[in-house]
Amino acid sequence: MQQRHSPFDIGRIAGLSPAQERERGEAGSPCGACSVRHLTFCAPLGEEEFDHVTRIVQNVELHPGDPLFDEGEEATHLYSVTAGAVKVYKLLPDGRRQIIGFLFAGDFLGLAADESYAYSAEAVTHASLCRFPRRKLEALLERFPRMERRLLGMASHELAVAQEQMLLLGRKTAREKIASFLLTLGQRSAYRGQAANPVSVPMSRNDIGDYLGLTTETVSRTFTQLRQSGLIALLPAGRVELLEIDALRSIAEGS
Repeated sequence: MQQRHSPFDIGRIAGLSPAQERERGEAGSPCGACSVRHLTFCAPLGEEEFDHVTRIVQNVELHPGDPLFDEGEEATHLYSVTAGAVKVYKLLPDGRRQIIGFLFAGDFLGLAADESYAYSAEAVTHASLCRFPRRKLEALLERFPRMERRLLGMASHELAVAQEQMLLLGRKTAREKIASFLLTLGQRSAYRGQAANPVSVPMSRNDIGDYLGLTTETVSRTFTQLRQSGLIALLPAGRVELLEIDALRSIAEGS
C-alpha cells in the first residue's frame, strides 16, 4: 500500500502467544462466532469481502502482562482486539513510561506509517485478538474501499481520543483527570454494549497514573477522596460504581 495511508498512524493506538488458525463455525467461517464484529473494521463488509478477511486472520491469546509487540519492532502484523484489555505505551528518554491508550473489544492497533511500530503493546487482562499480516491486509484495503473507509473512520476517532488525552495531561487537576477517566470508561463500555455503570477498571493504579500523568499515590488518594465524598463506590473485581454521575461530570469539566 502506498504512503497515502500514513494518516492511520496517530501515535496512540495499550512472549507473544503462538498464533492459531481460528476454528470454523457452522457457516464455514473462522469468524462466524465473533460477538464483536459490529464493533470492528469488519462491520461494513459484504460476504465476499468478509470471506477474503477470514482467509488471512489468525487468533492470538495473551495472558496479563504478555507483550504483543515492542516499539521499533518491524510492523509485520495488525491486530483487532476481540476480548479483554490491552495497553499501548511509549518509553521516554529518561526511562519513564507514558501509556497512550487502553484498548478494548473492537479497537484496532498496529497501524504504522513506516516499517516499524510507533509504540509497544501489552495485555492488561487475558486478551484475545485477531492478527492480520500487514501486506495481505493492505492488499485487501486496496481492493475493497469500504474496509479502508472503516479504518479511516476508526483512526479519526482515535485522533479525537488522543486530543482529549492531551487536554487531560495538560490542563486538568488530578481530581478532574480521574473523574474524566471513569466517565470515559463508562462511555466506551456502553458503546460496546456493556454496562456503563458500574465501570470496569481492569488496569492497575500504576497504569492509570502512567496514562494520566499522575503518581500511583495520587491516583490512589484521589480514588479514596471520591469514595469518601460519596461520588463513587469501589467494588470487587476492579469495578467502580458511579454514584453521582452529574457531580462527576461537573468535576471533569472543571466546574
